[in-house]
Formats: sequence, C-alpha cells, structure tokens
Amino acid sequence: QVQLVESGGGLVQAGGSLRLSCVASGRAFRSYAMGWFRQAPGKEREFVAAISWSGGNIYNANSVKGRFTISRDNAKNTVWLQMNSLRPEDTAVYYCAARSGSVISNPSLYNYWGQGTQVTVSS
Repeated sequence: QVQLVESGGGLVQAGGSLRLSCVASGRAFRSYAMGWFRQAPGKEREFVAAISWSGGNIYNANSVKGRFTISRDNAKNTVWLQMNSLRPEDTAVYYCAARSGSVISNPSLYNYWGQGTQVTVSS
C-alpha cells in the first residue's frame, strides 16, 4: 500500500513557476507508476503527467508539454512536478496518484491518491 502527501501549491502570477512535491510512504513505492492530475471547479479530473516506476517512461498531456516536468527519486520516496510558464487555465487542485502498473492517463485506473494541493495562477 502507498500513502501520498502533496505540497508546494500556492498563488503565482501568470508566467511564474511552482514545484509540487509528493512524498510517499509504504513498502512498494518503487514498483508503482506515479501520475499528476488536476481538477478545476466544475471540471472533470484531468491528466497532467505520469512517470514509470523506473523513471524511463514519461507521458505528458499536450496542454503542459514543454512547460511541466515530472521526475522521481525512489530513494527519497518522492515525485515532483516542476511547473513553468504558468497560465491562468492551469488553476486547479493538483493531485498525485499511484498505480501498480504502466504509465496511463486514465485517473480511474490509479489506485492511491493524495489529498491535493491548490495551485492558483492570476493574470
């Protein structure tokens, strides 16, 4: 089992940067693919980025490609989302998630979720 805790959200002006962190606990962290998702008010949960357990396979949503970078360090039980060139439409609650399988974009197929961290981008 995996427990996930996100941090690093906050207020930022358009064009700015934030780095989100997700710290995991549990015995099987290294065997899990990790993903970042976001959900804005009144919207469905949206895929942002995902990374395989080894870090060798990375998948980014088109909306964040070239601006966001996902990474992980299994020795630290941590996955990060570096967000640059932020836009108002990036405003959402950001969640990290884990699954015991390959990198995918469907949130329904992730097994474990953090509590979320709010990211607000002003124009």
